[in-house]
Amino acid sequence: MYLGVPATTATPADSFRDYVHARVGALARTAFLLTGDWHLAEDLVQQTLTKVAARWEQIVAAGNPDPYVRRVLYHQHVSWWRRWRREPVPVAAVPEVAGADPHALTATAIAVRQALARLTPKQRAVLVLRYFEDLTETQTAQVLGVSTGTVKSQTRDALARLRTVAPELADLQEASR
Repeated sequence: MYLGVPATTATPADSFRDYVHARVGALARTAFLLTGDWHLAEDLVQQTLTKVAARWEQIVAAGNPDPYVRRVLYHQHVSWWRRWRREPVPVAAVPEVAGADPHALTATAIAVRQALARLTPKQRAVLVLRYFEDLTETQTAQVLGVSTGTVKSQTRDALARLRTVAPELADLQEASR
């Protein structure tokens, strides 16, 4: 059994369908953090799953498919931004809501997403893997296909940039201690 998907699935197609059903939400959230856009995140997940489906039997035979699927997701994202190399598009500021925010974490979530959008795709990927996916430096390096030293320096640079472009997030760091 891997992540809620029974090992007694009849065919590879059934196994893949069960895996997608169990993991598509988590993959979509990770893709959203990488892209900053739900539509792009859906496209990224779809392209990732299309690539994975072609080799599903081999992937499952090797064991837990999550690391492989996650790696394909991140590599697909990297190939997008390498191919497109477009400038970030400025968006209007989020309008303030009259009265108290019924969802206390909404403003924080928006601030985090906006701050992540100001980072380079590599820096964003490193932070998402390290702090959202909770991977070690070594695991992050393996997923991204870089050295551990690169992960360390990208993390350092990304956090320094976050402190510069989003000083309001410093309160989050203080609160988590």
